[in-house]
Amino acid sequence: MAERQFNFSAGPGVLPESVLTEIASELPVYKDIGTSILEISHRSAPYTELVESAKSSLRQLLGMEDDWHILFLQGGASLQFYQVPLNFLPKDGSADYIVTGSWAKKAHKEALFVGDARVAASSEADSFSHIPDRATWNLNPDAAYLHYTSNNTIFGTQFKDVPDVSVPLVCDASSDFLSKPIRMDGFGLIYAGAQKNMGPAGVTIVIIRDDLVSRSGVRKASLPTMLSYAVHAENKSLYNTPAVFAIYAVGLVMKWLSAQGGLSVMGKRNERKAGKLYAEIDRTGFYRGTARKEDRSLMNVTFRLSSEALEKLLIKEATAAGLDGLEGHRAVGGLRASLYNAFPEEGVDELVAFMKEFERRNG
Repeated sequence: MAERQFNFSAGPGVLPESVLTEIASELPVYKDIGTSILEISHRSAPYTELVESAKSSLRQLLGMEDDWHILFLQGGASLQFYQVPLNFLPKDGSADYIVTGSWAKKAHKEALFVGDARVAASSEADSFSHIPDRATWNLNPDAAYLHYTSNNTIFGTQFKDVPDVSVPLVCDASSDFLSKPIRMDGFGLIYAGAQKNMGPAGVTIVIIRDDLVSRSGVRKASLPTMLSYAVHAENKSLYNTPAVFAIYAVGLVMKWLSAQGGLSVMGKRNERKAGKLYAEIDRTGFYRGTARKEDRSLMNVTFRLSSEALEKLLIKEATAAGLDGLEGHRAVGGLRASLYNAFPEEGVDELVAFMKEFERRNG
C-alpha cells in the first residue's frame, strides 16, 4: 500500500484516519447483519439506528434544541442555491444576498430564477479579497431571509462572526461547518456539503428551524416534491433512497469530533494550524497572502509567489515531498492549502518547513 500523503485539497477534503480505518474494517460486513453498509436497506433497523445516531451527535455538537430538523439530502450545496429561494422567496417579496465569492455569486444567480434577490453587499470589485464591511450592507428589513456564505474556499476569506440581522439567516457553511462553535441564534437554515469537514461527497446536511419548515409547508402543493423541505422533513429524509454510505461516514465523523473534545477544541486547533501557516506567509514577503488579514480563512489559506513559474515549481516539488493538493482554484491560480478539521497539525509543520527551504533555494 502506498504511503498516505498530506492532503491539502479543497474538496473532497481529508478524513480522520481512524474513521477510514473503521470504515475499512466494517465495509465487507457491517456489524453482525451479514451484509455491507453499501448493501443495507434505508428502511432497515440498522440504517435507522445509524442515522439517528448521526443526528443525535450533531445535535449534541451544536447544542441544538428540538425546534430544528436535520435533513440528509442530495444534490450538493449547488442544489440548495435554488431550493432555498424556491421554498422561501415569495413572488411579492425579496431576499438579501451577501456576495463574497464564486459560490455566493452562484447562489445569488440561482435565486434570480425565482424572484427578487438583492445584492445587499459584495466584495467582487476587490476580487473578493475581503468580507464587505458591515457599515456598507444595504439590508432590507422586510427581506424573506439574508443569505451568506460563511467561508470562501476559492478566495480564502471567512466570516468571523454570525451576522446580527432582524431576518432569518440562511448560510452556506459547506467549507467551515463544525470547524468551530456556532451561535445558532438568528439562523433559519444552514446547509453544507459533507465533503469538506464531515465525510465523503454524496450527502448534503440541511438543518432547518421548525418555523421555516412550516413556511415551506404552506407552499408544498406548488413545489416539485423533491425540492420541498416540508416533504423531506415529514418523511425524515426518506422520501427517496438516501446516500446511505455517505451518511454512515458522516455519523462516524460526528463521533470523532465529539471524541476530540467538541467544537471548542476543534476551533482552537484550527486557529493554531492556520496561524502557523499565515505566520510563514507573512514572515519575509517571499510569499504573499491574497485575503485581507482580518478576514483570512482558517480553512483555506490562499497565497501567491512572484511568478506562476515559481508557483508551479513549488507545487511540483511539494507533491513529490508528500504535500499534495496545493494548487489554487483554476479560476484564480496561485496556491491554496486547505486545513479542514481532520487535517493533522504535523502536516502544517511539514509544509512550513518545506516553504522555508523552498524560499532558501529560490528567494
